Amino acid sequence: MDGTDDTDGTDGSDGADGSDTLYSIGDLARRTGLTVKAIRFYADTGLVPPTARTTAGYRRYDVHALARLDLVRTLRELGLDLPAIRRVLERQAPLPEVAAAHAEALEVQIRTLRLRRAVLLAVAQRGSTPEEMRLMHKLAKLSDAERRRLVHDFVDEAFGGLDANPEFVAMMRSAMPELPDEPRPEQVEAWVELGELVQDPDFRAAVRKMAEHQAAERADGDRTGLHTELTGTVTSRVRAALAAGIAPASPDAGPVVATLTAAYAEAFGRPDDAALRQWLFDRLGTADDPRAERYWQLMATVNGWPVQESLRDVFEWFTEALRGRLA
Repeated sequence: MDGTDDTDGTDGSDGADGSDTLYSIGDLARRTGLTVKAIRFYADTGLVPPTARTTAGYRRYDVHALARLDLVRTLRELGLDLPAIRRVLERQAPLPEVAAAHAEALEVQIRTLRLRRAVLLAVAQRGSTPEEMRLMHKLAKLSDAERRRLVHDFVDEAFGGLDANPEFVAMMRSAMPELPDEPRPEQVEAWVELGELVQDPDFRAAVRKMAEHQAAERADGDRTGLHTELTGTVTSRVRAALAAGIAPASPDAGPVVATLTAAYAEAFGRPDDAALRQWLFDRLGTADDPRAERYWQLMATVNGWPVQESLRDVFEWFTEALRGRLA
């Protein structure tokens, strides 16, 4: 700053085609909409140096400086910082390259803002405490890679070193939380609950127990898969019993149990006898943890998948019906 009043409105001489016109800072302010202070700042930093000075020391700018100033204004409005603008003006970096990099940075900021908005909406809807809000924000702002790593660590601890059902393990490893760029509040809530769940030592121990049970069965020769069809049979038969008001301990439950134990015997290649019923009862007990079902419900909500209906009441009925037949 030299203290000279650069707002003097006297222009230099005009050429025949107007290309030699020189403008004062006041002229530039009126033409660009920038303040005199901003133009003086860009001049002092060397971004838009004056073309010449009058004998009285007033700064003057030609049409090229006007165009340069207009570019600076546009880039600043787009959010580029001064070092990036300087590299563009000095041709150290191509404008398309700088624009692409800045657009990518803005996209990250936009995703961050959308995520913060979703967290705040979730906090507002569930009436969270400050501690819960901090946890939600901490888990929600994890990157996709960090979210996947959190779940991978859980699966590794639960199934690592065991010869568990390979189809089930593959399913666990392939289903990863993918929070969208603009998540709904319920998706943020689901991820926070899922993130807490996979870090819960008690839940990890429960899933490890399930994995050990699978490994023990494979050691005994079981090479069956996920039994989706068998689960469908149990669901349809028990749902019908529930709809008919059949209690698991009633005599009417006997034919339902007989049908289902026969289906298990066929699926696993075992005799349909008392030993099968005891084995089936123990198997259902090992998997009897509502958090396991909740895990898949939360994963589906986070990823925007259809949430499967709960089978909790189905397998509770089946377990109770088996218990009575064992006694």
